[in-house]
This record gives sequence, structure tokens and C-alpha cells, in this order.
Amino acid sequence: MNTDDINFAYKVRHALNEKLDDLPASTTDRLASARKLALSRKKAQTPARLARLSLAAKLLSNYSLPSLGGRIGVAVPLLALVVGLAGVFEVEEQRRGLELAELEAGVLSDELPLTAYLDDGFNAYLAEGAERAQ
Repeated sequence: MNTDDINFAYKVRHALNEKLDDLPASTTDRLASARKLALSRKKAQTPARLARLSLAAKLLSNYSLPSLGGRIGVAVPLLALVVGLAGVFEVEEQRRGLELAELEAGVLSDELPLTAYLDDGFNAYLAEGAERAQ
């Protein structure tokens, strides 16, 4: 919530609290019973969940890489991931380049008049073919 929403909520609460003493007893009783019902339906946080959260907080607060071996144990998988991603990128770039070269070779090997290259429709056709090749 931003500050405008919070300020609006405070103003509404204040306006409602101003007339609280003027409400009839039956209305306040109904509101009190509705509040009790809502609180009874509220999910209670289970002790097991709280224990897991506190255990996770303790583990994260005490986490440190104690030695050079621990640091290497983290660095090696990260380095392998970076190298693998770079390899995938290079293979995809080579594949894309080969497809574009094949398309250009096909266009250049056909006997077309020079006016075909000046036609906007033909240029759109070539661009569509290049997009399909990617």
C-alpha cells in the first residue's frame, strides 16, 4: 500500500470511530459477534510452520563459506553454467548464420531481373523468408 492508501484508511477509521459512541447497543453487539466470528475463521499459524521459518532464518543468518574449498564448490558450478550458456549461444548464432547464408545463396542463384530487387513486395517476401529462417 502506498502512503495515499494508508492516509485514506486512517481517515476512514477516524470518521468511523467518531460516531462509535452514538451506535445503538444492538448494532455494537452484532459488530462484536461478527468480529469474533471473523477471528475464529482466521487461520492460525501452526507451530511447525513457525519452527521451519525460524530454522530457515537461523541457517541464513549463520551461512558463510568457511574455506577455500567451499568457495570453489560454489564457483565451479557457476563457471560451468556460464560456459554452457555461452556454448549454446554460439551454436545458435552459427545455425542462424548458416540459414541466412542458405537463403541469400538461393536468392542470388536465381535469375531475377534487377527490377525485382526494387519491388517493395519482393523485399517484403525476402524479409518474411528471413524471419521464417530464424
